[in-house]
Amino acid sequence: MLSLYFVFYLSLISCSPSVCVSFCLIIYVRLDSSGQRRADGKTNDVLNNLVFFCPQIDDKEFDIPQVDTPPTLENLLNTDPVDSHSCETSSLASSDSGDPAHLKRKKTVEMNASVHGSVLRHSLLKGISAQIVSAAVSHARTHTVSGVIAVGTSHGLALVFGEYVNQALRLCLGTTATGAEFGAVSALSINHDCSRLLCGFAKGQITMWDLANGKLLRTITDAHPPGTAILHVKFTDDPTLAICNDSGGSVFELAFRRVMGMRSCDSRCLFSGSKGEVCCIEPLHTPPDLRDHPITPYSLLAMGSLTKILVIGLKPSLKVWMTFPYNKSDPSSVPQLAWQFVPAQKTYNPVLAFCRGDTVHFLLVKKEEAGSIHVVKQRQLHLNCDLISLSWISSRTLVLVNSQEQLQVVDRPSQEVLDQLDLEQVQLVYNSRHFKSLATGGNVSEALALVGEKACYESVCSYAGQILYLGTKSAHIMTLRNWRERVDFLLRQERFGEALALAWSFHEGTAKAVVGLYGDPGKRRGVVADKMVEILILFVERSLKRCPDQGKIQVLEQHFQEVVPVVVDYCLLLQRSDLLFEQLYSRLVENVVSRGMFLEALESYIISQRLAHLTTPIMKDLLAHYHGNGLMDRLERLIVHLDVTSLDMQQVVQMCWENHLYDAMIYVFNRGMNDYITPLEQLLYQYHHHYLIYYVLADKPKCVSSTDEQVVIGNKLLVYISCSLAGRAYPLGDIPEDLVPQVKNKVFDFLIRLHSETSEEEEVFPFIRTLLHFDTREFLNVLALTFEDFRNDKQALEYQQRIVDILLKVMVDNPDFTPSQVGGLFTFLARQMAKPDNTLFVNRKLFDQVLEFLCCPDDDSRHTERQQVLLELLHVGGVVQFDEGSLLALAEKAEFYQICEFLYEKQHLYEKIIDCYLRDNLRKVEVFSYIHNLLSMPGYSPAEKQNVWDKSLQHIQELVALDPSRSADLVTCHFSEHVQPILSQLEVRAPDGSLSLMTEQYGHSEATSYLLEKKGDAHGAFTVLILESITRDGGVAEGDGGGAKDGSVPLEGLESSLDDIIALCQRNSQNLNQQQREELTMKVLNAMSSFIPLPDIIQRILQDPVYGKGKLSEIQGLILGMLDTFNYEQTLLETTTSLLNHDLHWSLAHLRASVTRGLVPRQDTCNICLLQYRRRHDPPEEIVIFSCGHLYHCQCLQAKDCGSGSGSERPQQWSCFKCSSNQGGRGGAMADQSPRLWTGPGPDAVFHAVQHFVLCVLQLFVEATLDPQQAQSWDHLRCLYHGPSRVGPTANPHR
Repeated sequence: MLSLYFVFYLSLISCSPSVCVSFCLIIYVRLDSSGQRRADGKTNDVLNNLVFFCPQIDDKEFDIPQVDTPPTLENLLNTDPVDSHSCETSSLASSDSGDPAHLKRKKTVEMNASVHGSVLRHSLLKGISAQIVSAAVSHARTHTVSGVIAVGTSHGLALVFGEYVNQALRLCLGTTATGAEFGAVSALSINHDCSRLLCGFAKGQITMWDLANGKLLRTITDAHPPGTAILHVKFTDDPTLAICNDSGGSVFELAFRRVMGMRSCDSRCLFSGSKGEVCCIEPLHTPPDLRDHPITPYSLLAMGSLTKILVIGLKPSLKVWMTFPYNKSDPSSVPQLAWQFVPAQKTYNPVLAFCRGDTVHFLLVKKEEAGSIHVVKQRQLHLNCDLISLSWISSRTLVLVNSQEQLQVVDRPSQEVLDQLDLEQVQLVYNSRHFKSLATGGNVSEALALVGEKACYESVCSYAGQILYLGTKSAHIMTLRNWRERVDFLLRQERFGEALALAWSFHEGTAKAVVGLYGDPGKRRGVVADKMVEILILFVERSLKRCPDQGKIQVLEQHFQEVVPVVVDYCLLLQRSDLLFEQLYSRLVENVVSRGMFLEALESYIISQRLAHLTTPIMKDLLAHYHGNGLMDRLERLIVHLDVTSLDMQQVVQMCWENHLYDAMIYVFNRGMNDYITPLEQLLYQYHHHYLIYYVLADKPKCVSSTDEQVVIGNKLLVYISCSLAGRAYPLGDIPEDLVPQVKNKVFDFLIRLHSETSEEEEVFPFIRTLLHFDTREFLNVLALTFEDFRNDKQALEYQQRIVDILLKVMVDNPDFTPSQVGGLFTFLARQMAKPDNTLFVNRKLFDQVLEFLCCPDDDSRHTERQQVLLELLHVGGVVQFDEGSLLALAEKAEFYQICEFLYEKQHLYEKIIDCYLRDNLRKVEVFSYIHNLLSMPGYSPAEKQNVWDKSLQHIQELVALDPSRSADLVTCHFSEHVQPILSQLEVRAPDGSLSLMTEQYGHSEATSYLLEKKGDAHGAFTVLILESITRDGGVAEGDGGGAKDGSVPLEGLESSLDDIIALCQRNSQNLNQQQREELTMKVLNAMSSFIPLPDIIQRILQDPVYGKGKLSEIQGLILGMLDTFNYEQTLLETTTSLLNHDLHWSLAHLRASVTRGLVPRQDTCNICLLQYRRRHDPPEEIVIFSCGHLYHCQCLQAKDCGSGSGSERPQQWSCFKCSSNQGGRGGAMADQSPRLWTGPGPDAVFHAVQHFVLCVLQLFVEATLDPQQAQSWDHLRCLYHGPSRVGPTANPHR
């Protein structure tokens, strides 16, 4: 017997309607003695159905009348009998949060009517809502529950209601005196058998009630630290074990005992709030059907703190199984936890869903064979909103609520949003008051109070496929609709297209959140298909009834455009052509527009071959409709895709001829009558008919291109012939295998007919002649493709030879064909004859005749075309048909230089190819690439390369005249050793110096320098090489050398340039006079002195053996000795300077460390007057502290005459009175003592004293340790580096 109870918990603070009242909602499904849940008289086992659902709730249970159009959420809430004087909504703008900005939130998201339809059924609990309104409740808290609804007031009362059908009040638990002591109820929990109720209070107490008789069983006051509110209290699967969570962030285990009739409760701390406050807890509850699950004995508990998630096991011993930190999120985001058993690999395992912010994580928990628990991280769910509620409504579906109070139903496997609702008018209650622990003084952390702004844990609860939401004025329940309800919901709104799409997703098994479909897949499809048939019939009838009686035709077309294609599509998807053509078409044919839309809607399905056969009436109407509307091209596409058995042959053929539907005509003749020749005859007749009209009657010349109609017919002829000879059907498909040989023979017989049947006065072989005139190359390509299959067929080989003879007879010596056409024929023949299995025979005289025709020197027309035709013929193997000698002579005579190149290359006479390039005006510039490639690439013999090399030198003048730049590159690359002869040869032709100007223009500096040197201008040659070396030096400096990483290649180039300069100077030094030699030498020395020290240059010059003789040898030793002494003294000076700088730095660093070391006095009294130096009300005094630890007043030391130095010129120097007395008044210890002067506690005095003291010590150090010369250096150094004190800016921190 099924019982469904809802428990509301109301708390009345006072009689004022504006006082805040909190309550908790709990749902529990009571099981019968057999442990099974029943729905509509059927037993559904959880393991078999893979989902845990409670019995479906229909409208009769809530006494909701049937309506044509279901109300929206807004209308449903607006019609509730609520009191207009109730206190305002809470939401995030409740008095708990204290943020009035949330009151301005706007409604932005409405119900999402997508292909999923309305997934959630939203119902209002009218009885409970009426109680809330009458009690003026404005704040509520809900808790995950089991079965009855308890409402507690802030006075500590608990009102228990019965089943939600009548929602009658059963019990009133507690007294107002208890409420005054404990505060408002903040948390509720009911055990699994609905016998015990736990109540948590705002002041930290916990009570347990017996729901059978309303008796108070326990009052727990010491379960957790005092001064904290109870945020959560929850039963586990063990009725003697519960968990509570307080506002201090701690979690405690409550173990209930009963010994000798005495009830007790033992508390154990599971997690301390000092390690991070826990905001929510969620124990794992095992469904009744899975009580034997291996995870159950561990009693798992999930806890969500502000920084991480923890999963612990309470049994058999406390153990932490997993910790998982959050991602970075908003500090105000609320942690959420939810457990659910999900099917995976034929077993059920619990999955924990948790989030904080916009990312939902999933953890699969399972037990390993070794006995340990293994946690597996699964795919995350990313959203673009901050979540405040997370609940499972089935094993595959989640219900989420974001901070904007927008509800989303999400399918977990696909992460697709199925439905959306706006809960703003529900006015969710937020339990911020208890998170802030206002009842105990608000002693919570700022982080927990911030999270409490969005906390609504006690307003949302889920159990057995239902989710309840509590508002300030109403209570609402959300359940999943079954599949029929989802479809009917769309039908009531007359959204037939979406209803059909949703039903088809149920039929195919792709729908999400499916409820109510049982049995094997075949049975499910049958049930859904019947429903879809009903929808289709209803859709058509409703569209015909609502069809506009009058108006524009466009309105009618638009109306049926939304109906007919959808109906046709789903009928074909269901494979119900009988329904489509008999029942539905008989209804649509009554309207002319709907009939036309129906017939045109069939087109796409026929072309895609989803519909191949039509009934006779449909086919007749289809032809009449397309013909009547002039849609002939579309009709042709339809005919070639239809089964010929459904066509009226006579009607279709007549229509095709009248409207020139050639493809359809060919299809009907081929498929319907196995006739492949009649279409050829008719197409050729149509081609000749257009030919006579255009050329003969209109008196057009034959050179004019064909008309568009002729081109269409000609192309269809070629394609049709190609398909027929290849065994393929036209325009699509294949010819039956048994008919392929017969079709080929018939087509060949037709092509080689001497005359047509209509006339014998025409020229012979009219069909081949016509095809050749239309497109010679394409027709020959068709024949070439056909000949590929004639290798083993004797009869086909005879046809092949016969066709070749006809082609030669028709085209050779026929002025109607151009050289290109004739050349195309012989190219075709050459290709066929070049095959190894060739059986064709062609007279060689015909090739000679064609050669003479193509190489005729008297015909200058189409020179390039004739050369290309002959070249193509030679490339495909036609050269074997000619004598190469005569062919070469004819080619040279006709100036076919590409033909000559082909022949020379075959004979390996590569040097003669250069002449071919130079004579060909179109390809002259390519000669440079040819010479470079041949001389550079392998594969050529040395003799062949030498011949090309010699030939290039012979034509060097022509090459230079053609392109000087590329000629210079060619000479530099391949003729570098013969530059002098080449230049000499060119100079003869250009004696005016134009050659040197040319080298300068193209940047060949070496060549320019060589020419200048030969002309006697050594100074100019030297200048050119110097500029080149400077350019290379700049490239190396900028890193543009392009060589290795270490710059070796650029430096080698620079060294080569310098070697060239030195060689130039050595060659020309004898030819220069003294002044010129000195000028060049001084240039070199000036360039060297910029980078090399002058002493090194002098030393290198003097060490040269050339200068060891003559007058210079007498003073050579003296100068070298002076240079050595200079180098020694320079090194000594640099070393000494470095040592002095190092010593000075060390001394200053040591002194700074000494004077900045802190001093600690041994006692806080002056060692002379024995009075404390800290006196608050006295004016600040100067205190002196010595390194020995003794402390004195400055006045006391002055009284004892322990200071030396006076006046402004020298600072006061102090000595320790006590240490000086112990040493018999000797002043030797003064130098070892480091006094600190402090004037009162003020920071300004302290910093000034320290600054003054440091200056004094430095002055003492200078006077005591430096001699007069060093002191002078010290003063000079101090003046140089004098600047503002680094202590000064910090002396007054209040600036």
